[in-house]
Amino acid sequence: MTVKPKLHVFLCAPRGFCAGVVRAIDAVEEALRIHGAPVYVRHEIVHNKYVVEGLKAKGAIFVEELDEVEDTTKPVIFSAHGVPKSIPKDAESRKIFAIDATCPLVTKVHREAELHHKQGRKVLLVGHAGHPEVVGTLGQLPKDSIILVQTPEDVENLHPEDENNLAYVTQTTLSVDDTRSMVAALTKRFPNIVGPHREDICYATTNRQEAVKRVAPVVDALLVVGSSNSSNSQRLKEVAERSGCKLARLVLRAADVEWDLFSKISTLGITAGASAPEILVEEIMDAFAERYELIVETVSTADESVFFPLPRQLRQVAANEI
Repeated sequence: MTVKPKLHVFLCAPRGFCAGVVRAIDAVEEALRIHGAPVYVRHEIVHNKYVVEGLKAKGAIFVEELDEVEDTTKPVIFSAHGVPKSIPKDAESRKIFAIDATCPLVTKVHREAELHHKQGRKVLLVGHAGHPEVVGTLGQLPKDSIILVQTPEDVENLHPEDENNLAYVTQTTLSVDDTRSMVAALTKRFPNIVGPHREDICYATTNRQEAVKRVAPVVDALLVVGSSNSSNSQRLKEVAERSGCKLARLVLRAADVEWDLFSKISTLGITAGASAPEILVEEIMDAFAERYELIVETVSTADESVFFPLPRQLRQVAANEI
């Protein structure tokens, strides 16, 4: 009988689903229960292929644009990332029943941007170009009222008409440290710029990054469970590398683990992005258990008890059924 080598696994906590992701997935499942299949979802409800495929199997149809909706008698759910204002207007004009599953913390950023605009300020959005959340936030205001900045160099190259009448908001899934440097660049260049009352980076992003910062320096390798198109998952991998972990990888499933790279490690950190289900963490743990004798320790940096209720349209139906 072959003796398995020992592997000390440090499980980061919190990890995996956040309240906004749970709400969005529950919204699709509840809409399917109430209205029956199919239910349409504009864009991936959350950035995780496993979750999306699971919802497809239950009757969800994912589309990128509303003109792909073939049956307008069925609901269309907007993803957790949020959408430009033009999308709900388009849905209304097409007489589509829209359910908005935008994460409330993203909605908070939208409202902040709108408030600054109403108060006459030019809004700077710190974020990554092309990400659905950024597209949605940019689409809350007229094009000439909001500017995307991605790097400190972008800040240096800005020449606003009134440097004393600026405000900034940020994407909710950014690296805490990157955002800190961007805010420093903004406040240095524009001392009178107005920021959020509370930071825009969501609690789940912050908590998951803090746990990785604690684990990354003391392990030989760290795995982030999540999809490659998930912003918060990509940031966790970057945080691990910056925190001193020489081998950090982002994987969706156990099949994605490059086993030759992990053949000689004695310590391993594991976390999961906010859109990754715990079942995938368990799958990867099982795969390591086939090769190693695991000694598992949980490293917790925060307790999460945040809960967001379902979108209003689904709450009303549920309430009427009681």
